[in-house]
Amino acid sequence: MALASRVKRLPSGRVQYNGETFPGFNKAQRTPGGSKKFKVLAKKGSNVKKVTFGDPNMSIKKGNKSNKASYCARSGGIKGKDDKFSANYWSRRMWDC
Repeated sequence: MALASRVKRLPSGRVQYNGETFPGFNKAQRTPGGSKKFKVLAKKGSNVKKVTFGDPNMSIKKGNKSNKASYCARSGGIKGKDDKFSANYWSRRMWDC
């Protein structure tokens, strides 16, 4: 999707996309309710896409190193780990994989 009239920079510095406000491009934020835990307005070149990811019913236990190693190993084989427009890319960033 081309960066067109759907994206608007607000005076506060935030970005508005299709009626939703984001802190900026490529910055994840929590969603208030909804079917996913996080959302991000991903920008790659002149293309922009809203990406939602994360199970809202899961709790993140970042302190456990075996959880991180296990998740990173599982998600490494999933398609899209290097594509900013995939949920897997952003989930892996949250876990520092």
